[in-house]
Amino acid sequence: MDAQSSPELATLKLVLPKGRIQEKVQDLLAKVGVTFASTSRSYRPVCNRNDIDIKILKPQNIAALVGLGRHDCGFTGHDWVQEQKANVVELLDLGFDPVQIVAAVPEAFAQQDLAQRAQQTPLVVASEYRHLTERYLQAKGIAHVFIQSYGATEALPPEDADMIVDNTATGSTLRMNRLVIVDELLRSTTRFVAHPQALEDPVKRAILDELVMLMRSTLDAQRRVLLEMNVSPEAFDAVVAMLPAMRSPTVSSLHGQSGFAIKVAVPSPQVPGLIPKLVQAGATDILAYKLEKIVAGL
Repeated sequence: MDAQSSPELATLKLVLPKGRIQEKVQDLLAKVGVTFASTSRSYRPVCNRNDIDIKILKPQNIAALVGLGRHDCGFTGHDWVQEQKANVVELLDLGFDPVQIVAAVPEAFAQQDLAQRAQQTPLVVASEYRHLTERYLQAKGIAHVFIQSYGATEALPPEDADMIVDNTATGSTLRMNRLVIVDELLRSTTRFVAHPQALEDPVKRAILDELVMLMRSTLDAQRRVLLEMNVSPEAFDAVVAMLPAMRSPTVSSLHGQSGFAIKVAVPSPQVPGLIPKLVQAGATDILAYKLEKIVAGL
């Protein structure tokens, strides 16, 4: 649809995350036909669909606001859904921005019994995740004083905190600050979430189902490569046996019944190691294609 959206016409109120994950989400939406025009200072971009109204917010706020029903759906981290105990339904795991939420302490404390140490003096624990941290420490029986951090949490120990709870992708920043991970609280990626009432509205549910189906098919396609090859009758069984098909490969006869043409969608990481094995097994004329979408049937 080419009509511009407006608050009066919009059916589905969708929130996009501002920051490092915005570009990935915006690119994914563009591939499923949802585009918008905005400037760096605009928090209300104009969508190309008149049934979707878009607003841009920080991902830390999206889970709570969708959970309150102020918006119908949005993109946010699983960590913020859990931190805020948001009343949302996670419709799709995009797999973007994978991180671990971990507890870390200075190297000098790593071998100590933290619960026992805290009996003498409560630990000072800093984090952006107040509720996740409190639940974790209570479950461990660790006496503590909580300090709310506002970024650069890893810089606080050892002078200003005995422990931190923070997100990390590789752990390198923690190691650079001489911190040791002592526990993992959860793993998080970007999720597409919706308020439960939006799913009860037939019109909104139809748009949400459409978006989820198209985004899932696009993400599946990005993780796979279409391999096409020719195979002689003698090599057919050996080649098919090593193909990691989603269900079963597509097979057709070559002209003159001289062999078979095979098509199969293969996970991208497997392609470099698979092609030499296919050649060795007798496959010829191998072609590899990027995929746009994969819509799997029931």
